[in-house]
Amino acid sequence: MKKFASVAAYLRAVPPAPRAALQQLRKTIKAAAPKATEGISYGIPMFKHHGMLVGYAAFKDHCSLFMSTHLTGALKTAVAPYVASKGTIRFTADKPLPATLVRKLVKARIAQNERKR
Repeated sequence: MKKFASVAAYLRAVPPAPRAALQQLRKTIKAAAPKATEGISYGIPMFKHHGMLVGYAAFKDHCSLFMSTHLTGALKTAVAPYVASKGTIRFTADKPLPATLVRKLVKARIAQNERKR
């Protein structure tokens, strides 16, 4: 696994189409979680707020948003158009996650993490 010093370095290594999808995802997450910190964890971009909030990554044939297993089950209907399993939602550059869904997921993760405090 290649190591990245920053989120910017990670994104520079991603091909243009998925990079654009991940940059939009990143922007939406930042807006939904302004108090979250951003960095690289487990080799991928990760947002943290009282623990892991969400992470994202690009792969050969898809992109993924990583989060709580509990949430993907609780929001099963909302994530149904996407391949979702065990805390991961897969999407493609040509069918990115809608900003409204991302905001909903991030806000739910924030609430989940704050309840654990």
